[in-house]
Amino acid sequence: MAVPPTAHLRPLERRVIDLTERGLGATEIGERFRRSAAHIERVIEWSRLPGRTGRRDRGLLSPMERRVLDLRATGLDHAAIAARFRRGSDHIRRVEGIAHFKLAHHLLGA
Repeated sequence: MAVPPTAHLRPLERRVIDLTERGLGATEIGERFRRSAAHIERVIEWSRLPGRTGRRDRGLLSPMERRVLDLRATGLDHAAIAARFRRGSDHIRRVEGIAHFKLAHHLLGA
């Protein structure tokens, strides 16, 4: 399955680009999001900057997700990893779970 060209963008940016491609102007889009037309124009400019490919071009996982999986692979437990990130061990469990979900989802081709 091909990755959409806007997959690296934040949800707001994807929606704004979609509405722009449908022919709506910055003023109308701004009214929908309760933002100024100038703000919407900045969002459009930002999303089209060269080099704005986002982290997903570097891999499926976020840097924290990759680091947590790497540390777990070395045998560290959730509490030890949590101390490194100054987070709770429950947070690290969730990050690990999300990373495993993303990997499984990606492998299934969904």
